[in-house]
Amino acid sequence: MEFIPNTEPERQYWFMDRLRSMIAEEAQRAGRDLTYCIRTFGCQMNAKDSEKLAGVLENIGYKEADSENADFVIYNTCTVRENANTRVYGRIGYLGTLKAKNPFMKIALCGCMMQEAHEVEKVKKSYRFVDIVFGTHNIFKLAELIYEKMNSENKQLIDIWEGTSEIVEDLPSSRKFDFKAGINITYGCDNFCTYCIVPYVRGRERSRKPEDIVKEAKELAAKGVIEVMLLGQNVNSYGKGLEEHCSFAELLKKVCEVEGIKRVRFMTPHPKDFSDEVIEVMKNEPKICAHVHLPVQSGSSAILKRMNRHYAKEQYLTLVEKIKRELPGVALTTDIIVGFPGETEEDFLDTVDVVRKCGFDSAFTFIYSKRTGTPAASYPDEVPEDVVKDRFERLLAVCREESEKAAERLTGKTAEVLVEGLDEGKSGMLTGRLSNNLLVHFEGCENLIGKILKVKLDECKGFYYLGSLLSE
Repeated sequence: MEFIPNTEPERQYWFMDRLRSMIAEEAQRAGRDLTYCIRTFGCQMNAKDSEKLAGVLENIGYKEADSENADFVIYNTCTVRENANTRVYGRIGYLGTLKAKNPFMKIALCGCMMQEAHEVEKVKKSYRFVDIVFGTHNIFKLAELIYEKMNSENKQLIDIWEGTSEIVEDLPSSRKFDFKAGINITYGCDNFCTYCIVPYVRGRERSRKPEDIVKEAKELAAKGVIEVMLLGQNVNSYGKGLEEHCSFAELLKKVCEVEGIKRVRFMTPHPKDFSDEVIEVMKNEPKICAHVHLPVQSGSSAILKRMNRHYAKEQYLTLVEKIKRELPGVALTTDIIVGFPGETEEDFLDTVDVVRKCGFDSAFTFIYSKRTGTPAASYPDEVPEDVVKDRFERLLAVCREESEKAAERLTGKTAEVLVEGLDEGKSGMLTGRLSNNLLVHFEGCENLIGKILKVKLDECKGFYYLGSLLSE
């Protein structure tokens, strides 16, 4: 019997080696290349996971398709809000009709939603045509799961882990952009905000070794990547569980030292852990982008306490004041939840007050979504739907007003822009991103994509600029 490695990622490469010939044989029977499609729901962590899934599928012989009418379809799911689950179920039925016409088609569901037992039971009962179901902790096992499925009887394969201490990297990855990439620095979350399901579906926080992160940054730079985003549910608590201490500020400095990397971003920090040391590194390191995403969630100290956020309104405002004082011109963005159980009109007006005082460059606003399994799901004092909708619309108007004021301050100035692609809305135009994360559209040739260029910001359009290229 052939020996199968027990260590990762060697084990997965063993399965990929075997799968390549199996997929080639299946493609021969089909008389064409086999294709894949991955649909990603949710955050940057899910998007990063999808790059790994795509890398494995391409490694074993699948070609990317531009629609779900493919031979291998993966839904990488999110469960932060109820509408994310609804969207997934709305699409799975459609996949069933496609599969009925394609004998080579396989369907897999993975990600956060699949870490919830009741959702897995629903798939088992109502969507028997789904071939493989796995969660967040064993994303790296895709090759092994496909191999097991192809060598088993025609039944649904379900492999859900309750948790893991394992961190498996160094697997194939297929990135959307050649010039920018995400790097996972932590997995899981220890914060347990009362509204949030993430700690339950992604597990407790685990940090990657700094030398592994730096090694990945160097490998990406060698492939032409010039911008990296350090990813985690709470990046500035980085360092938990490491044998040798390394803070997030120290990690930032190490990544900035990597030759070839010209821009460094991070997502997402938590206000309670945003240290003076991080602010100091951002102040002194020009590679770090002038953008801080700092989720406030609510401006009411009472609601923040119910949310288990570990800071009050005044503490948040003091932190913002310090960031803006030490980092002039930094763009500040945030997340806000409207209609959390018990929210009064006074609480809501506190949130509006925070938006006014902080002058956020942009805000991602959400209506509270009850998630089964979280403490807030059992809170009795729900806010009436009509009241929530009214507050949501009022908050949107204030956020829009503040965003437009914040963006206008750069009009007429010259800034460096990383050219990301063609402007889909207008021929002959390119789209690029400023250090502060705002988009700029300007005339230029396709061969400029992936370069950092100087652009004059001629006109502010609220959430983006129209500019003129000054250098190539």
